[in-house]
Amino acid sequence: MSDDKPAAEVDVTKEWRATHDQGAAAKRLRIFAALAWIVAIGGEIFGIVLLRQHKFDHGNLPLLIGILVGIAIFAIAGSLMWKAANKQDPARASDKAKFFFQNQLGAIITLVAFLPLVVLIFMDKDMDPKNKKVAGGVGAVLAVVATLIGVSWNPPSVEQYTKDMNSCADQIKAGQPTTACSPEVAAQAQDIARDSKTVAEATKDAAHPTGQNIVYWIAPEGGAKKSATPHVFHICQGVSPLRSKTVNHGSVTEAYAENATRITKQIPMEQAQCGLAGAKGEKAASQPAG
Repeated sequence: MSDDKPAAEVDVTKEWRATHDQGAAAKRLRIFAALAWIVAIGGEIFGIVLLRQHKFDHGNLPLLIGILVGIAIFAIAGSLMWKAANKQDPARASDKAKFFFQNQLGAIITLVAFLPLVVLIFMDKDMDPKNKKVAGGVGAVLAVVATLIGVSWNPPSVEQYTKDMNSCADQIKAGQPTTACSPEVAAQAQDIARDSKTVAEATKDAAHPTGQNIVYWIAPEGGAKKSATPHVFHICQGVSPLRSKTVNHGSVTEAYAENATRITKQIPMEQAQCGLAGAKGEKAASQPAG
């Protein structure tokens, strides 16, 4: 990437990444979803055991329906929490298998939690025919409803969030209505827009009157794609904090993607070290006297 291009030309799109808070929230939600699904499947096993013990042959219909309703409640709760987790930390659409299973896991688990018990109810030759019809019908309806709720009809993806994040950042920079700024991408887009503007202001000179959107940061350790801890990014490579370091450079968006998410607080010092401190003075000197 050339260092001489203006900001509008080098602000390339990089992948959206879940923040620490988003990742933590997604992890909690997935744990709770898994617990809810375990309870649902546990209810199914309990129902099957009672069915095998002929507890429903001539009665206990309310208990059986209660078990089916309980399975539905916990299966749906798990699916809703899992969907919420996927909004915080979605899969990549390019990884088709993972994308499908991560987003449709709620529907899959719901089928697992219902199908064996419902099938066994309909196949039970000892159960009262009327009770079998009622329980089987209720189970089938609950299974369909819970499965449909578990389906993710328009699942989020890293690619979509990347597009939205950059569109949101562009809208903020241009002062346009922020139609692309969903809660999942807005905070990062605002940070990118703010820091891009700060960098552009700090790097204005005669050659770049609108500034640049090229920043420099310490490369992730060991060739990793993202640093384990947040780094600071700087306005040129010649600043003292980057001396004797392996340095990457690119747009503010690219810096964020590698976990360089904090702009330097020493901009005046870095302007001097980068040869930018006199830009305003030179501009003022070129103006005719009033």
